[in-house]
Amino acid sequence: MSQVNAVQRFAFVHEIDEYPRGARRWRYLGLSVAATIGLYYAYYVQTGVTPQILQSFHMSFSYYVGIVIVSNLIGAFASLPAGKTDKLGRANVVIYGLLLVAAIMAFGVPAAHSEFTFALVICILGFVEGAILVATPALVRDYSPQMGRAVAMGFWTIGPVAGSLVVSVVAANTLPTSGANWQGQFITAGWACLGLFVLSLLFLKDLSPRLRDQIMVSSRDRDLLEAKARGLSESEVEAATRSPWKQIFKPDLFRSAFGISLFLLIYFVASGFFTIYYAVSFKNPDGTVFTTTQANHLNQWWWGANCIGLIVAGVISDKLRVRKPLMLLGTLGSMGMMVLFLSKASNPHTSFNSLALIGALFASTISLAYAPWMAGYTEEVEAKNPALVATGLSLWGWVIRMVVGISFFFMPMVITSVSPVVDNLPYVNHLVLVKGQKMTVADFAVKHADSVAFARKHQALLNKVSALPTWVQSGLQTLDGKSLAYASKQLGPTDFAALVSLAGPFKQLVVPYASALTYLSENQSHLNTALDAVAKSPAQWQRWFWIDFAGMVAFIPLIFMMKGRWSPKKAAADLAAHEARLAALLS
Repeated sequence: MSQVNAVQRFAFVHEIDEYPRGARRWRYLGLSVAATIGLYYAYYVQTGVTPQILQSFHMSFSYYVGIVIVSNLIGAFASLPAGKTDKLGRANVVIYGLLLVAAIMAFGVPAAHSEFTFALVICILGFVEGAILVATPALVRDYSPQMGRAVAMGFWTIGPVAGSLVVSVVAANTLPTSGANWQGQFITAGWACLGLFVLSLLFLKDLSPRLRDQIMVSSRDRDLLEAKARGLSESEVEAATRSPWKQIFKPDLFRSAFGISLFLLIYFVASGFFTIYYAVSFKNPDGTVFTTTQANHLNQWWWGANCIGLIVAGVISDKLRVRKPLMLLGTLGSMGMMVLFLSKASNPHTSFNSLALIGALFASTISLAYAPWMAGYTEEVEAKNPALVATGLSLWGWVIRMVVGISFFFMPMVITSVSPVVDNLPYVNHLVLVKGQKMTVADFAVKHADSVAFARKHQALLNKVSALPTWVQSGLQTLDGKSLAYASKQLGPTDFAALVSLAGPFKQLVVPYASALTYLSENQSHLNTALDAVAKSPAQWQRWFWIDFAGMVAFIPLIFMMKGRWSPKKAAADLAAHEARLAALLS
């Protein structure tokens, strides 16, 4: 029996009764962030290979967006019971959530052989994500005094962001060699989560309820709070978490969570759809649209800048001891970058470097607003009841997933061009040699509309001429006698007479483009569908980005309704008064 108890304690009991100090605290914080990175690496793997998934399952963009919507909504309602971690602890949710994610990634997705089974597996993943979304920031809060909260929450927010960055880095460097085997991306993520599960099982710890139920303003509060915690009875601890939703479901917290959800609409578009956006909207100098690898390289710039920006914003916010001014500045900057970003959708030949720079600057402004907000929100929850931080984060997790899920419901109605482009990419990207220069058939159809029209009128004759040897086709352009004799013999008198009667326009328009025109004639329906979608795509994406812009505008007045100082000077005075009270208590 004692051996069974020892195993149970090792597996499920992870509490400590004192605030960790120094390297030990950083180890717990680092594990919490690493677990978050692993979770979101797994959760966002599909975004790095979206074009391959759509092609593999012959899945429409609307169906794919439907998977994202349902996964988000399931995650929203999984966030609500995660508030129970205020009473039961956070560590087990993280530890065994990682184990479940590892199994889904390594075995569940590779076993999915239809779009329905793929959707089912991703929705299960969404449930796990909703729970860990609450547990990991609650752990980070537990180990972080308010005076270092923005940096700590900046590090936690790096979890989802770095998860997307890892997806982009891995996909950009392995997809060229793995070819169509996109499932390998999920298997890799599964093994990574399994490793994080083992580390978390061995080393991740929870604060005891007595400790995590209190507010630590600065590290100097540690000794006083530990002494206070030792004096709390079980009934007092139990009373602190009684009727949690009655205490937390308040207009100010809901308003704040709703506001940041609107602001972050563009973030969720980036994490879910930027790969497909870049891959269907922008072209290389040779006319081919960006590959999935190139799109993931662009994502690296976005997510890398986002990671750096979160830490920088956290450091500045903690140094100034204010949150709201940085939220406002970051939101205004994001609005300006949004306008610049969406303007490029109508210029498909925008260079890779320009898109990378714009994306990096845009991501940085979003970080400037979000890291201080996350710190400010947890402080607002603590002001109501520090014993119910996870419940407050459950409210935030529920609201943000509901807003994202509902907004994405309308996305396929606004953006209808993705599926036709993805389904016909092989035809759009087909390269032909035209007068010694390679170009795509799609670009050829636009640039040489006169040749295309002429060819369609005389398609049967063109097909016969295109079947002649290359030296004959070249000779026909100069009316070379040997080529004419060969063509006469092969075409027969009727077709040869037609060729001679059209010699002028034929040699000027058709012969130099014979291979392109032949490909056009054979695949005209595919190309028409794709080119029509390509033409509509910029306006559709821009319309959606303007919706995201409106979300940022709506967030601004809600910043002013949050608690907290605008003046760094007054915030410093508040801290000085707190330190004086603490010194008096300890003396």
